[in-house]
Amino acid sequence: MKLIHAAATTLACVSLSGCALTQPPPSDVEPGSLAESADLSGVEVTVGGKEFTEQLVLCELTALALESTGAKVNRSCGMSGSSTVRDALEGGGIDLYWDYTGTGWLTHLGESELITDPKQLHQRLDAADTDRNKISWLPPASANNTYAVAVADQTAEKLGVSTLSDYAALAQKDPEQASFCGAAEFLGRDDGWPGLEQDYGFDLPNKQVAELAMGAIFKSVDDGKPCVFGEVFATDGRIDALGLTVLEDDRSFFPVYNPAVSVRTKLLEEHPEVAEALAPVAQALDDATLRKLNAEVDVEGHSPELVSEDWLRSKGFVK
Repeated sequence: MKLIHAAATTLACVSLSGCALTQPPPSDVEPGSLAESADLSGVEVTVGGKEFTEQLVLCELTALALESTGAKVNRSCGMSGSSTVRDALEGGGIDLYWDYTGTGWLTHLGESELITDPKQLHQRLDAADTDRNKISWLPPASANNTYAVAVADQTAEKLGVSTLSDYAALAQKDPEQASFCGAAEFLGRDDGWPGLEQDYGFDLPNKQVAELAMGAIFKSVDDGKPCVFGEVFATDGRIDALGLTVLEDDRSFFPVYNPAVSVRTKLLEEHPEVAEALAPVAQALDDATLRKLNAEVDVEGHSPELVSEDWLRSKGFVK
């Protein structure tokens, strides 16, 4: 009953633009393996997060993980927009939240250099953000929620397309079969459609490119109408649920977007146990795991709170 109440609170909150879940849902998790290496008894932290499914799950995972080590946790999950959450972190309104290394480097720090090596990107991001803004980045998960291009499984097999190089060749040879749907932001970003065409050396006619809302792209690609191919995020749970093939980025064009906890450096210096408590969680989050957790919310209709708690228990992180 507690979780049902929490889910209802979250859904009501998410339906309101800019609303954040500030009332902590009741939690009855007991210490598990995370508490064996970290004791945060008496420490109070505020965990934030953005408004979409993956962020709601990550926010709740973090809150429950820290609570299992004795911390008193305030939740501010479901905040609207990257800049809103980041501003809250820099201003001390929240203490930590999961963001993406590519977002931190390109958006928050305004850097233009494209770093495709995940380890190097994290190291340079952490060093620069700590120095400029007193924001540190914990070691990231291996999951990579980057841009990707997807196509229905059967269509990929029929067309013999498994990589973006295959797609570029198809676009040049048979543009109608390579029709593409993307959201407005992707179609206008240098690290989106224009850069993709340039890097892979193809030029799809404008009549074969359609702008759709992000949520509509998945169904369109599944149906093959109005587009055969479309933009997706690599860890979206609908990819597996709909049977879509994600094309391999064989030229490593798209930036790396590994999820990582960004945290106020002062908090981390005072309580390094925060990093110890969350390290096993990050290590366990690969692409397949995040897709599964996201699908349990988006496809199966479970609440982020229930999905998070079940997964933490299944790993032995909490009891």
